[in-house]
Amino acid sequence: MAEHDIRNFSINFGPQHPAAHGVLRLVLELDGEVVDRVDPHIGLLHRGTEKFCEYKPYLQCIPYFDRLDYVAPMNQEHAFCLAVEKLVGVDIPKRAQLIRVLYSEIGRILSHLLNVTTQAMDVGALTPPLWGFEEREKLMGFYERASGSRLHANYFRFGGVRQDLPPDLINDIEAWCDPFLRIVDDLHNLVMENRIFKQRNVDIATITIEDCWRWGFSGPIVRSCGAAWDLRKAQPYECYEELDFDIPVGKNGDNYDRQLIRMEEMRQSVRIMRQCITKLRAPEGQGAVRSNDGKVAPPSRKEMKRSMEALIHHFKLFTEGFHVPAGEVYVPIEAPKGEFGVYLVADGTNKAHRCYIRAPGYAHLQAMDFLCKGHMLADVAGILGSIDIVFGEVDR
Repeated sequence: MAEHDIRNFSINFGPQHPAAHGVLRLVLELDGEVVDRVDPHIGLLHRGTEKFCEYKPYLQCIPYFDRLDYVAPMNQEHAFCLAVEKLVGVDIPKRAQLIRVLYSEIGRILSHLLNVTTQAMDVGALTPPLWGFEEREKLMGFYERASGSRLHANYFRFGGVRQDLPPDLINDIEAWCDPFLRIVDDLHNLVMENRIFKQRNVDIATITIEDCWRWGFSGPIVRSCGAAWDLRKAQPYECYEELDFDIPVGKNGDNYDRQLIRMEEMRQSVRIMRQCITKLRAPEGQGAVRSNDGKVAPPSRKEMKRSMEALIHHFKLFTEGFHVPAGEVYVPIEAPKGEFGVYLVADGTNKAHRCYIRAPGYAHLQAMDFLCKGHMLADVAGILGSIDIVFGEVDR
């Protein structure tokens, strides 16, 4: 056969592929079974979240953030609330900060449990997801008992959280911690020490720290390359600087190291949760769960039933909302998948002039071409799983 007759061929991976972590279409250019080029096509889940935020009062935008990384919803609410609070200049009560951090770490475990166990499923194992999803169900029960919803919580508020946690719930979260750590150890032995899992992930999609800075990576991907970069330590927000926890780092930057990092981060999250629970029970953790600044926080139900002024205030706050001083701010948080940031431009009205969302998965997805090049077709699903993307935030 003449040389010019030999050519690569292209296939579609998706757009409904079960390993696609959402609705993704990859156009793969293959040389036999070796990947030559990957072209991600996004937009199938696009909902115009950023545009919606320009047409709704600030308070009505919070539920949109639940729908971004729907694996760990409260983490996204956190970033948006912090951005608005920074512009308005609201002080957050200590108890509210502790509850926010507690639920942010629950969100981190929810995300990592899903990723590590489905990574095992992507390379052929079925038992780990069953173990992991049982624990996720318990955590979603904690979500529901705090907010009334298992998934889209709409629980964080400007100046704090919507309502206090019942004492029984705090006790149950504490009781969950020790058995969960034993399950993490079992998962480590079952998955991370598994010979087949290692063969499918070690030295696959290796990244250097220079690649990370060049491509705008963050989260476990950066830490797997040896950089101890974590916004909870580097740029502390809420009460993280008062808490004692470690930042796990890897050295190889491959699929396997990324999962090792997530396994250890779950242990560190439990460590943070325990400290939050201890502080919530201490005198420093008592008090209000929402700011008493009447400009952003509604009056209590008790007050609203007795006072006409409080009723009017409540009505105005939930219909018209409050006006945010003109200015712009960027607030990043350490979300489970990396740096999730909200860039907010306020023009002095009750709606955002511009709301830009910095989704970590969007930066990670762009690297699929250079990560997959030279690997086999069967490795594509594993590589996609290891960078941990969810299309709610990528397409937004």
